[in-house]
Amino acid sequence: MTLSQKQQLFTRMTGQLIAWADANGYALTYGEAFRTPEQAKLNAKSGAGIANSLHTQRLAVDFNLFIDGQYQTRSEAYLPLGEYWESLGGSWGGRFKSNPDGNHFSLEHNGVR
Repeated sequence: MTLSQKQQLFTRMTGQLIAWADANGYALTYGEAFRTPEQAKLNAKSGAGIANSLHTQRLAVDFNLFIDGQYQTRSEAYLPLGEYWESLGGSWGGRFKSNPDGNHFSLEHNGVR
């Protein structure tokens, strides 16, 4: 699958996730959807990400989650969305072992999740 085809699949998957979230009482807004390679390197240096972030390839998005109008910051709050995302074939940041990142939803590419 080409990068463009993966990006198209990722876009469709995020649409499905947004629709599922809305139908199940969750409200989402976009956090970070794209990151330049320079931003990714700076984030990696500060420990807030990795240099080869999938955000740079448009295969990752961070969502802000609201439940009953309250912004959620804990990864655990994202669990139902993460499980649904995984059922679509995506990788959910809440499963990251070293630094769980519940608001991160990505599509694996070249071994990066």
